[in-house]
Amino acid sequence: MRTRVVFNQKGGVGKSSITVNLAAISAYQGLKTLVIDLDPQANSSQYLLGDDATYSVDKPALEPNIENYFEEVLGTTQSKAGLLGNAIGSLLKNRSKGLESYVHQTPFKQLDVIPASPSLGALAHALEAKHKIYKLRDALKLLEGKYDRVYIDTPPAFNFFTLSALIAADRVLIPFDCDVFSKRALQSLIENVIETQDDHNDQLEIEGIVVNQYQAQAKLPREVVQQLKDEGLPVLENMLPPSVLMKESHHQNQPLIYLAKDHKLTQAYLSLFNEIEQK
Repeated sequence: MRTRVVFNQKGGVGKSSITVNLAAISAYQGLKTLVIDLDPQANSSQYLLGDDATYSVDKPALEPNIENYFEEVLGTTQSKAGLLGNAIGSLLKNRSKGLESYVHQTPFKQLDVIPASPSLGALAHALEAKHKIYKLRDALKLLEGKYDRVYIDTPPAFNFFTLSALIAADRVLIPFDCDVFSKRALQSLIENVIETQDDHNDQLEIEGIVVNQYQAQAKLPREVVQQLKDEGLPVLENMLPPSVLMKESHHQNQPLIYLAKDHKLTQAYLSLFNEIEQK
């Protein structure tokens, strides 16, 4: 089982789109694939499950979800369903079931998701205080043999949940959108990954920087990408062009491979997927 985390502390760089579309291609090619959504915005969850995963003041988040899992880790029962129970019993139950009980099937063959919750962040302090940083890694180990690939979408911050994902993963993909602010943020991001490698997960590899919204005819994006390469950063060769098709894909809750297989953007994703799979 190969686990990839899609990580950038900067928002708006396409983490969820990249997570879902690479996972969808993986499933389309016959690999049993799981998406874990750790971002409280739940974009990956909504992309795959549509209205079922949307939430509002009047509509609670879809359950079970990743927040419910971490509640079980803490031995609490704070789910929106209002279930109460014995904390010790919850912990024992959680040890036996791992993450499997939180999985939802998507409409796409071979592709499952554990959805996010908007209130996930409220658990971070308690999880940190009880030193639960390795629980996601341990739970993923129980899925060995059940999935071929796991993709983890992360929040735009370096917090408990992002660190948990980096500890649990084999590889990290870094989305990058070719602007100066993204370039300035890369140094801090890579330092955080290296620190995680040193302190928690020496098996973690930076698989590469995914250049998103790349306009090959424009001078600035070409210059920025060349600067990254000159600095020795692992820029992946296959870059993702801008396209209105992505918005249509979001609107229809259809990953690109199912919506428009022959479109240039889908083909760019296929090339990117093949590149990382060959590493």
